[in-house]
Amino acid sequence: MSNTDTVPAEVDCAPSEFAGVLHPREVPLGGPRAIRVRRTLPQRERSLIGAWCFADHYGPHDQLGEAGMDVPPHPHTGLQTVSWLFSGRIEHRDSAGVHAAVRPGELNLMTAGSGICHSEVSVLTGRADAVLHGVQLWVALPDADRDTGRDFAHHAPRPRSVGGVTTRVFLGELEGDSSPVDTFTPLLGAQLDLDPGADVTLDIDPTFEHGVLLDTGDVEACGAVLGVADLGYQEPGHSRLQVSNRGAGPARMLLLGGPPFGEQLVMWWNFVGRSHDEIVAFRQQWQDHDHRFGAVAGYRGAVERLPAPPLPHATLRPRPNPGV
Repeated sequence: MSNTDTVPAEVDCAPSEFAGVLHPREVPLGGPRAIRVRRTLPQRERSLIGAWCFADHYGPHDQLGEAGMDVPPHPHTGLQTVSWLFSGRIEHRDSAGVHAAVRPGELNLMTAGSGICHSEVSVLTGRADAVLHGVQLWVALPDADRDTGRDFAHHAPRPRSVGGVTTRVFLGELEGDSSPVDTFTPLLGAQLDLDPGADVTLDIDPTFEHGVLLDTGDVEACGAVLGVADLGYQEPGHSRLQVSNRGAGPARMLLLGGPPFGEQLVMWWNFVGRSHDEIVAFRQQWQDHDHRFGAVAGYRGAVERLPAPPLPHATLRPRPNPGV
């Protein structure tokens, strides 16, 4: 998924001492009839949880009689995208030649490396696909691996139910369940579904920082009550995470984690780099149709590709990394 802000801010991503709840802001995804998404990461208070550097939550959006998702080809560098659906279906095409379906409960992990472009279009074949609801997450690649080649991985984790919670571990390991998908830094990504009234304590890696991103329900996690698309944060040093469903209905959330990411990043639009000048070069290469990003075959939208927005006039001055 693209960051389709027409005036995207440059973000200097670094570890932070902020420990609390991040609240989302609404942004449009697409053109005049764009669906709305709730963006929780990055924020000034906290731009990273482990290597997780971007989190968009969207839906439930009923596409019957309304516009769905149609994101034309757009570029990425220095990151991986994680597509995770609760309902609906999305068609993915990229410049590595991958044409894949994104389905509920299945991981699609795209590695941009030094450069890729891709499109995402929601598929509506009937009522079964009508409600589009999911998240889009980005993972920053460490400096040693950020120029790796384009890649794509798919995994359908098996649900595992124990003591009032059903887990689907799509990256990393949790409670003895693990994903076979390789990552460039240690990561945790899992969907948690809590029964009504469930109070669950999870064993977690104490070297990780963790975030709980709420989708639905009345949930208390990381010592706070969460709203939809809120992200509760728990710092490293804890071997357990407590999550409680305070409501009469089921609750659903994502658990994200990883060791603090000790590198400074500059993120603007759909690029992750290390300096302002590098971002400027990425943008120009995209505008020039440079081979760095390749081309998407088979996309049939009204717009051939997303143009890059204008760059800001100011040059980003990197801040020191707190806590590193």
